[in-house]
Amino acid sequence: MVLGKWLGRLTSGLTKTRSKLADGVRDLFRVGRKVDAEFLRELEETLILGDVGVATTRNIVQDLKSRYRDREITADDDLLGVIKNDLKGSLGDADRSLITNPDGPTVCLVAGVNGSGKTTAVARLARLFLDEGRSVLLACCDTFRAAADEQLRIWSERVGVDMVRHKPGSDPGAVAYDAAEAAVARGIDVLLVDTAGRLHTQDHLMRELGKIRNVLAKKIPGAPHEVLLVLDATTGQNAIAQAKQFRSCIDVTGVFLAKLDGTAKGGIVLAIKQELGIPVKFVGIGEGADDIAPFDPDTFVEALFVGGEA
Repeated sequence: MVLGKWLGRLTSGLTKTRSKLADGVRDLFRVGRKVDAEFLRELEETLILGDVGVATTRNIVQDLKSRYRDREITADDDLLGVIKNDLKGSLGDADRSLITNPDGPTVCLVAGVNGSGKTTAVARLARLFLDEGRSVLLACCDTFRAAADEQLRIWSERVGVDMVRHKPGSDPGAVAYDAAEAAVARGIDVLLVDTAGRLHTQDHLMRELGKIRNVLAKKIPGAPHEVLLVLDATTGQNAIAQAKQFRSCIDVTGVFLAKLDGTAKGGIVLAIKQELGIPVKFVGIGEGADDIAPFDPDTFVEALFVGGEA
């Protein structure tokens, strides 16, 4: 998805989050208003209601207060611009590109809880890599959930890639082994491994995820090279709890933020970076296979405030 198109979709998708911010900033950021205690209180409330998160909000408010006190900024400055820059800065400049394997197939392990949009994310990633000219193979290691392999098969045919699967109930580690072997034999560029929608409170399923990781590492040096955790943007702070549990089991290298639609808590992007230090690498908007884009902090923050200027 090209950047211009993504901005339009993202702007539409962030309607709920943006409306809270935009409605609040129309009066809050009028030119000439002093950065006093009342202003800071209203700013804090506006940002929290906009799902920006408590920790990030406090950092932004304290930064604005200090810079105003030290006369680095004045009431005549573009305070909304200052806030935008602070939000962009809080997202950091982390490398959001896919970690690749120069010596063979790049193995991307995709994890997430049931209902997070994980299998759809796998299909979207496959489409993205195909569009970049890379060959892709899918591994259906979700052998526990009924019809999970059929769901991935439908997506694989829709996108136009092959997949490796075993019978339902099979050992997911065995599927990972066969898929890795096939990827090497065929000279595949990217192996996408779809795992079971593991509830992060079920320890034995989390251990199974670790087993898949170990099998892949034995077959392909350095695998998995990328571990993407799919989080449902509509779940807010619950997504943070999920991410912490997954991170304790596997080395999560990036987040795929799914369901960034009109009901999404878009500020969760800021909380993920603040509390976990894991970069959001991809976002999913809409329901189609091509409704995916690499995450861009500047575009995201601008979309949050579209329509919010006084």
